[in-house]
Amino acid sequence: MNLSNLKPAEGSIKNSKRIGRGTGSGRGGTSTRGHKGAGSRSGHSTKIGFEGGQMPLQRRVPKVGFKPINRVEYVGVNLDVLQDLAETFELTSIDFTTLREHGLASKNDLVKILGRGEVKSKLEVKAHAFSATAQKAIEAVGGSIEKL
Repeated sequence: MNLSNLKPAEGSIKNSKRIGRGTGSGRGGTSTRGHKGAGSRSGHSTKIGFEGGQMPLQRRVPKVGFKPINRVEYVGVNLDVLQDLAETFELTSIDFTTLREHGLASKNDLVKILGRGEVKSKLEVKAHAFSATAQKAIEAVGGSIEKL
């Protein structure tokens, strides 16, 4: 390394042409702001989403539906998934931590057991909610449910 190949650090020089330093610089006069209008004045800023008078995207796109603010969202786990889990890992008890370990739920999820499929083995299932068909199916084979 010597003086002939020294360069400034990457990203340290933002713009090689200085703005507002006379007409000879190529960026004097209006200093790249154009003539008149709000954009040429100091302190001007546009609202977020403003598209120059064109109807903004957030107003063009149709609004559909309604989401209640207090809605409780559950992650659904079906009976056939529980049966596969029980057979594969030889489980008799399935709870929230078991479902988390096998990637069926995340840390802050609420789990609801749903009634698709069938349970063949006697299972002790612990979850936040159960559908009526799932509850009947689990208890029909001698299993038990517990709501967390």
